[in-house]
Amino acid sequence: MNKKRSQENQDRQARLAAIQAQQRAGERKRNALIFGGIGAVILAIIIAVTIVIVNQVQDNRERDAQASQPIEGVQEYPDVTFEHVDGPVEYEQAPPVGGDHDPIWTNCGVYTEPLPNENSVHSLEHGAVWIAYNPDIGQAAIDTLTELVGTRSYVLLSPYPGLESPVAASAWGIQLEVDSADDPRLATFLTKYIQGEQTREPGAACSGGITPPGLAS
Repeated sequence: MNKKRSQENQDRQARLAAIQAQQRAGERKRNALIFGGIGAVILAIIIAVTIVIVNQVQDNRERDAQASQPIEGVQEYPDVTFEHVDGPVEYEQAPPVGGDHDPIWTNCGVYTEPLPNENSVHSLEHGAVWIAYNPDIGQAAIDTLTELVGTRSYVLLSPYPGLESPVAASAWGIQLEVDSADDPRLATFLTKYIQGEQTREPGAACSGGITPPGLAS
């Protein structure tokens, strides 16, 4: 009887050990699948982020290379004045690219209303680029320009009633007129002239001045 019970205990223990071994094997398999899946996801994320970074670096290099070359269609005005004055100023260019201007600059940003010339010229002196557009270009084109500006600092974007060309990009003493908001020269202009060599007062602020009506949120 004792031998029979002993054998039964041994059989139960053997079955229990086999079940536990199967459970452990199943757990190892599940863990392998889980961790393998997590690893695959992490690897995919790393690859995707790497591709984005590499593409961004390549895009930046291409923009820098383009900006190092002359931009077709750019007009230069090297002899503009730069005195601080009170009151309105008559400018030879529209939008102006420099000249006497108000002592207070326009805060950089995206505006939906026209900007004062005298204050915005002061922003150009600080290294800003002013992208002005004829209000008749349509909302789709305005959205394209807004996306182009993005979160860049030292940029003014605003409508300019009466502008002869659809879009004009201006820096201190420099201007480019284009027929379309999609013109790739606009991005190159921004890269080349935001705080570019033409800046009379590099490092000067483009905030802390005036904020005219129409600043987009």
